[in-house]
Amino acid sequence: MERKYPLPPFSEETAKQKIQMAEDAWNSQDPQKVSMAYTIDSEWRNRSQFVNGREEIRSFLSEKWKKEKNYKLKKEYWSHTDNRIAVRFEYEYQNEAGDWFRAYGNENWEFNENGLMQKRYASINDLPILESERKL
Repeated sequence: MERKYPLPPFSEETAKQKIQMAEDAWNSQDPQKVSMAYTIDSEWRNRSQFVNGREEIRSFLSEKWKKEKNYKLKKEYWSHTDNRIAVRFEYEYQNEAGDWFRAYGNENWEFNENGLMQKRYASINDLPILESERKL
């Protein structure tokens, strides 16, 4: 049986650990590694796109990181309950034309009893920035 520690119910400390683990995994830009934090049938909403299951997650992330160069993400604790965590985040990336962007947003996560994320709902906005305006 797959388990991804820490397991729910979360304390503030273990919720923050889970957030840091997610940030580190996403910054690796390794779709396989990232996908293993999710249930086989995980449900996502990412902006207006719906992604279901690990295979689609891997495909989505592979395409994402082909388009988003020099990707750097920072996640921040917002709140938590027993098996849910809410985060704020920002990330910066460069598109294929060389233009820089900062994306801001919120994510709501729901975990199963084995610590795998079964639902991820992300609301994201992109802001064009100059390279000199980068923070991350």
